[in-house]
Amino acid sequence: MASSRDRQRKLARAKLDRQQARRAATAKRRRQVQAGVGVAVVLALIVAGSAWALGAFDSDPTDQTALDNEVCAWTPQDGNANTSLKDVGLPPTADLPTEGTRPMTITTDQGTITAALDLAVAPCSAASIDHLAGRSFYDNTTCHEITEEGALRCGDPSGTGIGGPTYSFYNENVPTGTPEASASPAPEGEPAYPKGTVAMIGTAPGANGSQFLLFFEDFDPEEPTYPVIGRITDGLDVVEKIGDLPTVEDAVGNKVKPETDVTIQTLTVGQPGQDTAPASPDAG
Repeated sequence: MASSRDRQRKLARAKLDRQQARRAATAKRRRQVQAGVGVAVVLALIVAGSAWALGAFDSDPTDQTALDNEVCAWTPQDGNANTSLKDVGLPPTADLPTEGTRPMTITTDQGTITAALDLAVAPCSAASIDHLAGRSFYDNTTCHEITEEGALRCGDPSGTGIGGPTYSFYNENVPTGTPEASASPAPEGEPAYPKGTVAMIGTAPGANGSQFLLFFEDFDPEEPTYPVIGRITDGLDVVEKIGDLPTVEDAVGNKVKPETDVTIQTLTVGQPGQDTAPASPDAG
Protein backbone atom coordinates (compact mmCIF):
# COMPACT_ATOMS: atom_id res chain seq x y z
CA MET A 1 0.00 0.00 0.00
CA ALA A 2 2.88 2.35 0.83
CA SER A 3 4.26 1.82 -2.64
CA SER A 4 0.89 2.72 -4.22
CA ARG A 5 0.61 5.92 -2.17
CA ASP A 6 4.12 6.92 -3.14
CA ARG A 7 3.32 6.37 -6.81
CA GLN A 8 0.16 8.52 -6.52
CA ARG A 9 2.14 11.28 -4.79
CA LYS A 10 4.76 11.20 -7.55
CA LEU A 11 2.10 11.36 -10.26
CA ALA A 12 0.37 14.27 -8.53
CA ARG A 13 3.71 16.06 -8.13
CA ALA A 14 4.54 15.52 -11.80
CA LYS A 15 1.12 16.87 -12.82
CA LEU A 16 1.63 19.94 -10.63
CA ASP A 17 5.08 20.50 -12.11
CA ARG A 18 3.66 20.32 -15.64
CA GLN A 19 0.89 22.81 -14.76
CA GLN A 20 3.41 25.22 -13.24
CA ALA A 21 5.64 24.90 -16.29
CA ARG A 22 2.73 25.68 -18.62
CA ARG A 23 1.74 28.71 -16.53
CA ALA A 24 5.31 29.98 -16.57
CA ALA A 25 5.56 29.54 -20.34
CA THR A 26 2.25 31.34 -20.84
CA ALA A 27 3.33 34.23 -18.62
CA LYS A 28 6.62 34.50 -20.53
CA ARG A 29 4.83 34.66 -23.87
CA ARG A 30 2.47 37.31 -22.52
CA ARG A 31 5.43 39.43 -21.37
CA GLN A 32 7.06 39.03 -24.76
CA VAL A 33 3.90 40.10 -26.59
CA GLN A 34 3.45 43.09 -24.32
CA ALA A 35 7.05 44.10 -24.79
CA GLY A 36 6.66 43.78 -28.57
CA VAL A 37 3.52 45.89 -28.57
CA GLY A 38 5.24 48.50 -26.45
CA VAL A 39 8.14 48.71 -28.86
CA ALA A 40 5.75 48.96 -31.81
CA VAL A 41 3.83 51.78 -30.14
CA VAL A 42 7.05 53.66 -29.40
CA LEU A 43 8.23 53.23 -32.99
CA ALA A 44 4.84 54.37 -34.29
CA LEU A 45 4.99 57.46 -32.13
CA ILE A 46 8.50 58.23 -33.33
CA VAL A 47 7.46 57.86 -36.97
CA ALA A 48 4.31 59.92 -36.44
CA GLY A 49 6.26 62.61 -34.65
CA SER A 50 8.79 62.79 -37.45
CA ALA A 51 6.02 62.95 -40.05
CA TRP A 52 4.26 65.70 -38.11
CA ALA A 53 7.48 67.68 -37.85
CA LEU A 54 7.91 67.37 -41.61
CA GLY A 55 4.36 68.58 -42.24
CA ALA A 56 2.82 65.29 -43.33
CA PHE A 57 -0.37 66.01 -41.36
CA ASP A 58 -0.76 69.59 -42.47
CA SER A 59 -4.22 70.07 -44.01
CA ASP A 60 -4.49 71.11 -47.58
CA PRO A 61 -5.56 74.78 -47.55
CA THR A 62 -8.49 74.01 -49.83
CA ASP A 63 -9.65 71.16 -47.59
CA GLN A 64 -9.32 73.35 -44.50
CA THR A 65 -11.37 76.09 -46.12
CA ALA A 66 -14.11 73.57 -46.87
CA LEU A 67 -14.06 72.40 -43.25
CA ASP A 68 -14.23 75.97 -41.99
CA ASN A 69 -17.28 76.60 -44.17
CA GLU A 70 -19.15 73.50 -43.03
CA VAL A 71 -22.43 74.34 -41.34
CA CYS A 72 -24.24 71.01 -41.08
CA ALA A 73 -23.50 67.32 -40.60
CA TRP A 74 -25.78 64.56 -41.88
CA THR A 75 -25.84 61.11 -40.28
CA PRO A 76 -26.61 58.26 -42.75
CA GLN A 77 -29.52 55.97 -41.87
CA ASP A 78 -29.95 52.39 -43.06
CA GLY A 79 -32.75 52.18 -45.60
CA ASN A 80 -32.55 48.40 -45.56
CA ALA A 81 -33.19 48.25 -41.83
CA ASN A 82 -36.03 50.76 -42.09
CA THR A 83 -37.89 50.39 -45.36
CA SER A 84 -39.95 53.51 -44.60
CA LEU A 85 -36.89 55.62 -45.43
CA LYS A 86 -36.43 57.08 -48.91
CA ASP A 87 -33.01 57.73 -50.42
CA VAL A 88 -32.80 61.15 -52.10
CA GLY A 89 -29.12 61.85 -51.41
CA LEU A 90 -27.63 64.22 -48.85
CA PRO A 91 -28.03 68.00 -48.60
CA PRO A 92 -24.89 70.15 -48.85
CA THR A 93 -22.85 70.68 -45.70
CA ALA A 94 -21.01 73.91 -46.44
CA ASP A 95 -21.65 77.49 -47.55
CA LEU A 96 -25.26 77.44 -46.36
CA PRO A 97 -27.14 80.65 -45.49
CA THR A 98 -27.21 81.39 -41.76
CA GLU A 99 -28.96 84.76 -41.70
CA GLY A 100 -32.51 85.90 -42.35
CA THR A 101 -35.34 83.57 -43.34
CA ARG A 102 -36.52 81.47 -46.25
CA PRO A 103 -40.19 81.18 -47.22
CA MET A 104 -41.79 77.74 -47.23
CA THR A 105 -45.09 77.24 -49.05
CA ILE A 106 -47.21 74.18 -48.28
CA THR A 107 -50.09 73.71 -50.68
CA THR A 108 -52.59 71.21 -49.27
CA ASP A 109 -56.02 70.03 -50.34
CA GLN A 110 -57.34 71.98 -47.33
CA GLY A 111 -55.67 75.28 -48.26
CA THR A 112 -52.24 76.92 -48.50
CA ILE A 113 -49.90 77.52 -45.57
CA THR A 114 -46.78 79.69 -45.72
CA ALA A 115 -44.00 79.89 -43.16
CA ALA A 116 -40.67 81.63 -42.63
CA LEU A 117 -37.79 79.24 -41.87
CA ASP A 118 -35.33 80.91 -39.50
CA LEU A 119 -31.82 80.53 -40.94
CA ALA A 120 -30.10 82.08 -37.91
CA VAL A 121 -31.26 79.43 -35.44
CA ALA A 122 -32.04 76.46 -37.72
CA PRO A 123 -29.90 76.60 -40.87
CA CYS A 124 -29.63 72.81 -41.16
CA SER A 125 -33.37 72.25 -40.85
CA ALA A 126 -33.92 74.81 -43.58
CA ALA A 127 -31.21 73.22 -45.75
CA SER A 128 -32.75 69.77 -45.28
CA ILE A 129 -36.29 70.88 -46.12
CA ASP A 130 -35.01 72.80 -49.16
CA HIS A 131 -33.08 69.73 -50.34
CA LEU A 132 -36.09 67.45 -49.92
CA ALA A 133 -38.52 69.92 -51.48
CA GLY A 134 -36.25 70.21 -54.51
CA ARG A 135 -36.66 66.45 -55.00
CA SER A 136 -40.46 66.48 -54.61
CA PHE A 137 -40.05 64.48 -51.41
CA TYR A 138 -43.11 66.04 -49.77
CA ASP A 139 -45.38 66.17 -52.81
CA ASN A 140 -48.55 64.05 -52.63
CA THR A 141 -47.88 62.97 -49.04
CA THR A 142 -50.31 63.08 -46.13
CA CYS A 143 -50.10 64.83 -42.78
CA HIS A 144 -50.65 61.66 -40.80
CA GLU A 145 -51.24 62.93 -37.27
CA ILE A 146 -53.07 65.59 -35.27
CA THR A 147 -51.04 65.48 -32.07
CA GLU A 148 -52.27 65.77 -28.50
CA GLU A 149 -49.94 68.77 -28.17
CA GLY A 150 -52.05 70.74 -30.65
CA ALA A 151 -50.00 70.37 -33.82
CA LEU A 152 -50.35 68.91 -37.28
CA ARG A 153 -47.59 66.40 -38.05
CA CYS A 154 -46.44 66.16 -41.66
CA GLY A 155 -43.47 65.16 -43.78
CA ASP A 156 -43.46 61.37 -43.67
CA PRO A 157 -44.10 59.90 -47.14
CA SER A 158 -44.82 56.51 -45.57
CA GLY A 159 -47.43 57.92 -43.18
CA THR A 160 -46.09 55.65 -40.45
CA GLY A 161 -44.29 58.15 -38.23
CA ILE A 162 -40.95 56.40 -38.76
CA GLY A 163 -40.36 57.45 -42.36
CA GLY A 164 -38.07 60.09 -43.81
CA PRO A 165 -34.84 60.40 -45.80
CA THR A 166 -31.82 58.11 -45.38
CA TYR A 167 -30.08 60.65 -43.16
CA SER A 168 -30.75 62.45 -39.91
CA PHE A 169 -29.42 65.55 -38.18
CA TYR A 170 -29.15 66.95 -34.67
CA ASN A 171 -31.46 69.35 -32.79
CA GLU A 172 -30.73 73.00 -33.45
CA ASN A 173 -33.07 75.30 -31.54
CA VAL A 174 -34.89 73.56 -28.73
CA PRO A 175 -36.40 76.03 -26.22
CA THR A 176 -35.28 76.32 -22.59
CA GLY A 177 -34.89 73.13 -20.59
CA THR A 178 -32.57 71.20 -22.90
CA PRO A 179 -28.76 70.87 -22.99
CA GLU A 180 -28.30 71.90 -26.63
CA ALA A 181 -25.88 74.80 -26.95
CA SER A 182 -28.17 76.41 -29.47
CA ALA A 183 -31.24 76.21 -27.25
CA SER A 184 -32.96 79.57 -26.77
CA PRO A 185 -35.39 80.56 -24.01
CA ALA A 186 -38.95 81.53 -24.87
CA PRO A 187 -39.85 85.13 -24.03
CA GLU A 188 -41.13 85.54 -20.48
CA GLY A 189 -44.78 84.63 -20.23
CA GLU A 190 -44.85 82.98 -23.67
CA PRO A 191 -45.20 79.22 -24.15
CA ALA A 192 -42.29 77.28 -25.58
CA TYR A 193 -44.38 76.54 -28.68
CA PRO A 194 -46.94 79.29 -29.31
CA LYS A 195 -49.50 78.57 -32.00
CA GLY A 196 -48.02 79.28 -35.39
CA THR A 197 -44.71 77.63 -34.47
CA VAL A 198 -43.01 75.35 -36.99
CA ALA A 199 -40.84 72.67 -35.37
CA MET A 200 -38.99 69.53 -36.38
CA ILE A 201 -39.89 66.16 -34.90
CA GLY A 202 -37.51 63.22 -35.14
CA THR A 203 -38.25 59.53 -35.36
CA ALA A 204 -36.24 59.56 -32.12
CA PRO A 205 -35.29 62.64 -30.06
CA GLY A 206 -32.43 64.43 -31.81
CA ALA A 207 -32.73 62.32 -34.97
CA ASN A 208 -34.49 64.76 -37.27
CA GLY A 209 -35.19 63.97 -40.89
CA SER A 210 -38.17 65.26 -42.86
CA GLN A 211 -41.05 65.37 -40.38
CA PHE A 212 -42.27 68.67 -38.95
CA LEU A 213 -45.01 70.09 -36.73
CA LEU A 214 -47.35 73.01 -37.41
CA PHE A 215 -48.78 74.18 -34.07
CA PHE A 216 -52.38 75.42 -34.11
CA GLU A 217 -52.52 75.70 -30.29
CA ASP A 218 -50.10 76.93 -27.64
CA PHE A 219 -48.00 74.16 -26.13
CA ASP A 220 -45.80 74.71 -23.09
CA PRO A 221 -44.24 71.46 -21.79
CA GLU A 222 -41.95 71.35 -18.76
CA GLU A 223 -39.17 69.84 -20.88
CA PRO A 224 -39.38 70.95 -24.53
CA THR A 225 -37.91 68.50 -27.06
CA TYR A 226 -38.88 69.84 -30.50
CA PRO A 227 -36.45 72.17 -32.31
CA VAL A 228 -38.16 75.39 -33.38
CA ILE A 229 -37.31 76.18 -37.01
CA GLY A 230 -39.72 78.97 -37.99
CA ARG A 231 -43.19 80.47 -37.85
CA ILE A 232 -46.35 80.34 -39.92
CA THR A 233 -46.78 83.64 -41.76
CA ASP A 234 -50.08 82.92 -43.50
CA GLY A 235 -52.64 80.15 -43.43
CA LEU A 236 -52.79 79.57 -39.68
CA ASP A 237 -56.55 79.41 -40.12
CA VAL A 238 -56.01 76.47 -42.47
CA VAL A 239 -54.00 74.63 -39.83
CA GLU A 240 -56.61 75.43 -37.17
CA LYS A 241 -59.35 74.09 -39.47
CA ILE A 242 -57.38 70.87 -39.95
CA GLY A 243 -56.84 70.67 -36.19
CA ASP A 244 -60.62 70.56 -35.72
CA LEU A 245 -61.00 67.48 -37.93
CA PRO A 246 -62.16 64.31 -36.16
CA THR A 247 -59.52 61.64 -35.73
CA VAL A 248 -59.49 57.87 -36.03
CA GLU A 249 -57.07 55.20 -34.86
CA ASP A 250 -53.81 54.85 -36.73
CA ALA A 251 -52.02 51.58 -37.48
CA VAL A 252 -50.90 51.18 -33.86
CA GLY A 253 -54.21 52.12 -32.28
CA ASN A 254 -53.62 55.78 -31.39
CA LYS A 255 -56.58 58.02 -32.19
CA VAL A 256 -54.54 60.72 -33.94
CA LYS A 257 -55.04 60.12 -37.67
CA PRO A 258 -57.25 62.71 -39.43
CA GLU A 259 -60.49 61.03 -40.46
CA THR A 260 -60.22 62.92 -43.74
CA ASP A 261 -56.83 62.65 -45.43
CA VAL A 262 -54.86 65.89 -45.37
CA THR A 263 -52.65 65.83 -48.45
CA ILE A 264 -49.64 68.02 -49.20
CA GLN A 265 -49.93 68.59 -52.92
CA THR A 266 -46.64 70.53 -53.15
CA LEU A 267 -44.08 71.95 -50.76
CA THR A 268 -41.58 74.55 -51.98
CA VAL A 269 -38.84 76.62 -50.35
CA GLY A 270 -37.90 80.05 -51.68
CA GLN A 271 -34.63 81.95 -51.61
CA PRO A 272 -33.32 83.74 -48.49
CA GLY A 273 -34.83 87.17 -48.05
CA GLN A 274 -38.14 86.48 -49.78
CA ASP A 275 -41.18 87.30 -47.64
CA THR A 276 -39.11 87.01 -44.50
CA ALA A 277 -41.23 88.92 -41.99
CA PRO A 278 -42.62 86.40 -39.48
CA ALA A 279 -46.26 86.83 -38.61
CA SER A 280 -47.63 87.28 -35.13
CA PRO A 281 -48.92 84.12 -33.40
CA ASP A 282 -52.51 85.05 -34.30
CA ALA A 283 -51.83 85.57 -37.99
CA GLY A 284 -54.16 83.67 -40.29
